[in-house]
Amino acid sequence: MKKTLFATIFALGGGSAMAQTDTTDTGKLSISGYLDSYYLTAFNRPKSGNLLGVDQLAGRGFDRLTDQFALGLVQAKFSYSNRKSDMVIDLTFGPNAELGNFGNTTGVFNLYRPQSPYVASLYGTSAAIKQAYFTYRATPKLSFTVGQFGTHIGYEVIDAPLNYNYSLSNLFNNGPFYHVGMKAAYSFSEKASLMLGLVNNWDNLTDDNKQKSLIGQFMFKPLATWTVYLNWIGGYSDDTYLNGLVKTGSLPPLFSNYTRNLYDLTTNYQVTPKFYLGLNAAYGRYDFRPADVAEEGLYRDKFGSAEPTWGGVALYSNYAFSDVVGLGVRYEHFEDKHGVRYLQTVNNSITVTAPITLAAGKLQVKPEFRLDTAPVSYYETSSGQGTPTQTTLGVAFIYKY
Repeated sequence: MKKTLFATIFALGGGSAMAQTDTTDTGKLSISGYLDSYYLTAFNRPKSGNLLGVDQLAGRGFDRLTDQFALGLVQAKFSYSNRKSDMVIDLTFGPNAELGNFGNTTGVFNLYRPQSPYVASLYGTSAAIKQAYFTYRATPKLSFTVGQFGTHIGYEVIDAPLNYNYSLSNLFNNGPFYHVGMKAAYSFSEKASLMLGLVNNWDNLTDDNKQKSLIGQFMFKPLATWTVYLNWIGGYSDDTYLNGLVKTGSLPPLFSNYTRNLYDLTTNYQVTPKFYLGLNAAYGRYDFRPADVAEEGLYRDKFGSAEPTWGGVALYSNYAFSDVVGLGVRYEHFEDKHGVRYLQTVNNSITVTAPITLAAGKLQVKPEFRLDTAPVSYYETSSGQGTPTQTTLGVAFIYKY
């Protein structure tokens, strides 16, 4: 493999005819993006005016404001491509951009504070960058990507026009959003490919402990209309939030001694031209390393186990009645009983979305109903008390260009 790659690079740099071709391959620049806003109401009328739950934890990740018009995200995306390479500069602004760039700022929801003033100065100035990377195609089958890119984990993305439902799943909210690093992808055929990479852990602009995480994805297509993705990310002491608790003294240093792995399955099947099915399942696990029974007890007190887990499954279906009107249903079960991630409960939800597409596909109007239930009083009532259910009804307005 190395011999083939090196020979290809040598050929690209050594032949005058090839060099002339590359010089005249000016490529193409594309500009795209979107803006979205929403209005929703919650039948439980939360006193706080948001959907974060009675303890203000993480009940709803993004569309969290009730009974008011709210801006979601504004995107300006620049893409350049030529025969051998691509470059993407994806800039986002607005409330959802701030939330999606978790770990990219030193705001109230990010406990990581870089000690070095030279590193600290990077935070805040980079908050608008959702993605910034380039891809070099060394051969028709082998490519390399370097920079900041969206995660390969999960079914949904932060880009509202690309999701059928407007509200995001707990699987999305409790997984990684982006990575900074490099990855290589190899296409065995049109039906199978492999990606491997090295990144600054999860949602990290810089790596706070110099321990990198490994990422991987295997894609295969059993049928032309059926695609399967097997995803993974793993590393040692790679949770910036947990490490921040250790640095502030909220947890003892022994909570930095662990490995973390997340396994993710995503698949989609276009059953007919109008009927679509999708599935996302994820299983995450921390493996702490207690030196004795006393240390193991500390892990159990905090997370219920020295090997705490989280995960869930989401099922998707939608039907296109026409080019204008469709109907989609998402069911999700998510478990995070001991707060290993952010939800700190078990949640079941069902979401019904009926998108209406107008203006030659540029405008999407998405009425949406969502019901969340938990085994404890996780959500909030009008008096500020807990309740096990939360029902919302709203509409999102998305314009893409």
